[in-house]
Amino acid sequence: MRFFQPSKRAQLDKNPTEVAEMFSAVAPRYDLVNDLASLGQDRRWRAAVAEALKPQPGELILDVAAGTGASSVSIARSGASVVSTDLTEGMVAVGHRRHPDQVFVVGDATNLPYADGVFDAATSSFGLRNVCDPSKALSELLRVVRPGGTLVICEFSTPTSTLMRWLNYRWLAIALPIVSTIASSNAVAYSYLSDSILEWPDQHGLAVMLETAGWTNIQWRNLTGGIVAMHRAIRP
Repeated sequence: MRFFQPSKRAQLDKNPTEVAEMFSAVAPRYDLVNDLASLGQDRRWRAAVAEALKPQPGELILDVAAGTGASSVSIARSGASVVSTDLTEGMVAVGHRRHPDQVFVVGDATNLPYADGVFDAATSSFGLRNVCDPSKALSELLRVVRPGGTLVICEFSTPTSTLMRWLNYRWLAIALPIVSTIASSNAVAYSYLSDSILEWPDQHGLAVMLETAGWTNIQWRNLTGGIVAMHRAIRP
């Protein structure tokens, strides 16, 4: 695979080839940068996802846009079987190397390589906003989850207070580039990540997307003042 050059980044039209190349390039240090940029909060957010899913031993759970499998590992501790699926070969390779007992599959969230209704639940943490067609991905997730199954989406969102919105914007505009420059060899990629966060729908907007895709019983919970929101829904 041809990795992107440091002067390039994926654009907000989220061309799958550009997104895959960019994330392959940052894969080796992606989790480290996330941990530093979130001041360690990402671990708490991922733990909240596992809690919301309520995975049971023997269940089969799909983690889409799973990256290196950081969220998948937290879920698998319950005894459930987790299939980590990501578009990016580089992310999957790093994840498999770090977690050799975990199942990793290269796959497109808008055209999942799975049969209808085979998963008891599905989740995606900080990956849905990088999909070229998030609405189609939500429909695909509905297809592969059994009736009555659960979906949990954890994504950056809109802080609930004016002060938190201002602090979040300043952090994305100033601190994230500094952290990524120190910790990543492809810091320019993180300018895309900042822009993609700011362009993403707010809590209600994502709830509408879920409802339009056919999900029901939609609820959301704000984490860290709404910097992150976790949506939970059921396949009817």
